[in-house]
Amino acid sequence: MAASPIQQQEIAATFLEAERSGLRVAIKGRLFALLVIGCFLVFSRISNLDLVLEYIMAVTGFALLGLLHYHLIGTKFDRFWVKYIFITIDIAVLSLLMATEPLYDSVDLPQVMVFRNTVFPFYFVILGMAAFSLSPWLVLWTGLTGVTGWMGAFYYSIRNMTETLDWRDVGTNPTTEHFLTTFFNPNFIATGSRVQESFAYFVVAILIAVVIWRARKTVYRQLELDEQHRTITEVFAQYVPRKIADALIADRGLLEPVERTATVIFVDIAGFTKMTESTGAARTVTILNEFFEKTTNCISKNDGVVTQFIGDAVMATFNIPVEDPDHERNAVKAAEEILDLAASTSFDGHQLSVRIGICTGTVIGGSVGGGGRQCYTVYGDTVNLASRLENLNKEYGTKLLVAETTVAALPSSGFRKVDRVEVRGFSEPISIYSI
Repeated sequence: MAASPIQQQEIAATFLEAERSGLRVAIKGRLFALLVIGCFLVFSRISNLDLVLEYIMAVTGFALLGLLHYHLIGTKFDRFWVKYIFITIDIAVLSLLMATEPLYDSVDLPQVMVFRNTVFPFYFVILGMAAFSLSPWLVLWTGLTGVTGWMGAFYYSIRNMTETLDWRDVGTNPTTEHFLTTFFNPNFIATGSRVQESFAYFVVAILIAVVIWRARKTVYRQLELDEQHRTITEVFAQYVPRKIADALIADRGLLEPVERTATVIFVDIAGFTKMTESTGAARTVTILNEFFEKTTNCISKNDGVVTQFIGDAVMATFNIPVEDPDHERNAVKAAEEILDLAASTSFDGHQLSVRIGICTGTVIGGSVGGGGRQCYTVYGDTVNLASRLENLNKEYGTKLLVAETTVAALPSSGFRKVDRVEVRGFSEPISIYSI
């Protein structure tokens, strides 16, 4: 399932922010590298103050360019082409220095001698900075401009040379003397070496771009899956509780049967049938939706899961399907909040009275269904007893009845014993309590 246009926009925004963060990191690294290189150049040539000043000015200029780019990132002035301009400026300035600045002012040598110095690795520093952007196109642009700058500076430096020597002058089988004489001649320009360096540089740029492109595709697919998962969960959670939706998605649509001690509560609206006669169908649905919404909130915030809406009743479980070691206490707390909610809140202008039954015991829960449709349900004597206790509220004039199995886990909760009743499915009578 392909991502929707909105999801694609969100993913594109995520990539854009990643590119910006990467550029910020790269610029910080660039500033650190400039500081280290600048300190080395200054202290290694401290005796030549004029040269030192030139190095300081060059390093400062590069640093200011980086700071300007850093502060533009993410602002209203930032455009997709801004990073291309700054990369181009970096390479252009470096290439200009290569083409015009001699190795030493005191030595009269052809400018091409600069290319025998260890300057070419600085182009790779710029390429590495571009890689931090996670943009394959910026990396390719850096490779192309780097080759152009390097070869442009080379050809500019040899433009006025009246005599040049190249690898062809070395020959295919030179003597040692001939090789050394030719190679160390100031007019030896080594065009082939410059071409090889450019080729290697561009190949590295292509390889980095391919790696970034593959990484982006992988991340893009993962972001698509995450967006789809989030969308499915949000839609699915409108029909089943979110915790069950998450569990179903994690288990590929099927929750295996689980037998566990859990607490079940039934919440029912008292006098619902009579109310519907006077409110009409449309308003009844509105009242139910408001009641179910607020009741579900009370249950969910106490780690319960609404498993079914049955007419005007709500069945919820605690400790199944999602484990909750304090399920008895949380179930009672949720029930008390629902009672307070019914007493203090009107639902579409209608006051409701509720009855609640709570029981703790062995419960079996899992996915059931057929015909390609599944639903999550729980069953067992505990479920039946919770439903029975909800009905017994009518006989005892109470709003909440709790089984002894639940009360036993909450010895200091202030329950009062109401009666001891016989219940179908239980061999012994069951003590029931209220608050």
